[in-house]
Amino acid sequence: MPASLHALGGQSAALREADLARRAAPGDIDKALDYARAVFVLGLTEGDLRWYGAARAALAPWWDARALPARGHYLRGLVRQGFHDFAGGLQDINAAITLDPAQPEFWSWRFSLHLLASDMTAAAADCAEIAQRFGADEGNACRATLFYRTGRAAEALPLFDALVRKSDYQGELTQGWLRFHQGEALRVAGQPDRAAQVWEQHLQAYPRAHGVRLALAKLYNEQRQPDRARRVASVKSPSDALLVQSLLASRALNDGEAERLAAQVEGRMAVQAERGEAMIERPQMVYYIRTGRDVPRGLALAVQNWREQNEPADAVLLLEAALQLNQPTAGEPVLRWMAATGYTDPVLAPLAGKLQAQLKGAR
Repeated sequence: MPASLHALGGQSAALREADLARRAAPGDIDKALDYARAVFVLGLTEGDLRWYGAARAALAPWWDARALPARGHYLRGLVRQGFHDFAGGLQDINAAITLDPAQPEFWSWRFSLHLLASDMTAAAADCAEIAQRFGADEGNACRATLFYRTGRAAEALPLFDALVRKSDYQGELTQGWLRFHQGEALRVAGQPDRAAQVWEQHLQAYPRAHGVRLALAKLYNEQRQPDRARRVASVKSPSDALLVQSLLASRALNDGEAERLAAQVEGRMAVQAERGEAMIERPQMVYYIRTGRDVPRGLALAVQNWREQNEPADAVLLLEAALQLNQPTAGEPVLRWMAATGYTDPVLAPLAGKLQAQLKGAR
């Protein structure tokens, strides 16, 4: 395990203590859960799935247990969804809520999983329940996210603007979550410059915020500002996703680094294959599709991935590959998803228009 960015930031001692504590008492579920939570958060904030593997290993003695304490179901659910077992993750989080419905994070993660599965009715019900149980601000954070994911980004913006200034929401993880979604809402609303400003400012305060950094690098590449994308993505020990964004920027800049970066991407994928990891990750699809390395393989991955999760970035990749290969029927599920949810954004909309034109031509 390479040195974690967070560990380098001074958390290594606490993490080591948690690891030693759970190893000293292998049958103590509370100590295992403490460690699993710590490393899951690292994986989430740094974009390094190997931390999820550490959390999975810590929970191994209880991985198949039917009855767990609420926190056990919750953390196992988080790790399961981290490894794309979304049904299992939702089952565990539902169990956690049944045992202890007073924990807002249980409800927030359930909302996120419902959103991922495009179950907007269930997601809206979660928002209403969150508002009733935990107050208007918590409900508005949920509603704002639901708004921009269902074609109502303009309604989301004032909610995010108010929430990011609340005194109760100034913690690093909370700000990271809010600023990521605030920037996404701005991007979806057709305000990429404001989105970039929000994300740049957040990174100045919290340079380790992987989700925001990745979103910003991706936005700059989409806006054909590869010099800025390369600056944002170039960090020590980049995640797979940031490495691929660096590669895309280098190709656009023609700076002589693309071949070296592509070799790094290929090397990482080879190691993952040797470990037998079966997950479809977005960086693979971006690499195959946007570099032209293997668009048919990218399309096959995108089609399979769409059956598991429905995220806007995945929709874009699926349509890009379908259009490149003149296989518009492969992208039809995205058109149905857009119609059902109301979601659109400035990148997805023109792709959807082109796909519809191809479908008409094919018929």
